[in-house]
Amino acid sequence: MQRHLYEEDHEHFRGVAQEFNAREIAPHYAQWDADHLISRRMWTAAGDQGLLGLAVPEDFGGMGLTDYRFRSVLDEEFAKANHLAVSLAFHLHDDMVLPHLLAYGSEDLKGRWLPGMVTGETVTAIAMTEPGAGSDLRGVRTKAVRDGDDWLISGQKSFIGNGISGDAALVLARTDGGTGRGARDSCSLFMVGKGEGFSTGNQLDKMGLKASDTAELFFDSVRVPAGDLVGQPGRGLEYATAQLPQGRLAIAVASAAVARSVYQATVTYTKDRNAFGERIIDFQNTRFAMADILTEVEVTEGYVDRAMLAFNDGGLDAASAARVKLWASERVKSITDRCLQLHGGYGYILEYPVAQAFLASRLLTIFGGTNEIMRDVVGREIAR
Repeated sequence: MQRHLYEEDHEHFRGVAQEFNAREIAPHYAQWDADHLISRRMWTAAGDQGLLGLAVPEDFGGMGLTDYRFRSVLDEEFAKANHLAVSLAFHLHDDMVLPHLLAYGSEDLKGRWLPGMVTGETVTAIAMTEPGAGSDLRGVRTKAVRDGDDWLISGQKSFIGNGISGDAALVLARTDGGTGRGARDSCSLFMVGKGEGFSTGNQLDKMGLKASDTAELFFDSVRVPAGDLVGQPGRGLEYATAQLPQGRLAIAVASAAVARSVYQATVTYTKDRNAFGERIIDFQNTRFAMADILTEVEVTEGYVDRAMLAFNDGGLDAASAARVKLWASERVKSITDRCLQLHGGYGYILEYPVAQAFLASRLLTIFGGTNEIMRDVVGREIAR
């Protein structure tokens, strides 16, 4: 079934993404994976090619590309090239941090942060999750207290992607003076640059996506200028909730891209590999399995495409985003598992893209809110 999602401009952008993958990532990716760290050169090269901060207005150095199909093209090319850790790093920067600055940041704040995010000179992380507060952000304990014209932030964040490589983090902190679960007006968002009092803990050794660094962050009375408050005080949870659809759409888009890539790699493998004198694809079990997988891939792409177009039109609400994230991430988890099985012993070897995709896709049902939370969001919408 042919997709009718992309237009000429998207395909031109695809060519740029393909060339970037081949020139700037492919020669170095294995080393980044071994180092558990993407080189800073990659970020500035991406900025040079116009691949970062796509939605940033021209006044702040961007191209103002608010059509999410361009981000989808990037994901597809990262998946085809098996550069999944770079895809995650980009999502954190562009889909988790950037929307908050665009929607709620003052003109001064945008002027100080957005140009560097576009050029890759400023790499960002989103610092909301804590050891005791994951999907339920009302439980955050990191606090910000007013000190003259500044804020002092103290606390700890965990599981922070780009936590080591990043130059700054979008931090959710309590500004109500409390230390436990609070109301929706208990927290605020801040852009916090690395400096005195801002330190990273040990790099966390993930099961997959190793080139994308993940760490704990520590804040010890970090002084943050009042101008780096994002939006209004006390509205951090409201802002985070409002931006959830884009983050969850990003996960669905990545899921669909990985599912398609793994399916295509498995078709190639089963046609090339023989057993008992026959190609693996010629066994009825294989053909049945691949028929099911292709159907799921195409259904998922159709669902994600519809969600993308709804997002472009401003019509992707929280429950709809939860549904598409739930479906796509569950499908890619299942698809990579079945494709790995069809690779036999080779599927268990990390040299093969299916093994890396299997490990990477396992994050997608957890990242951006666990799928248990997605089910609860959808269920509560049904029960209204």
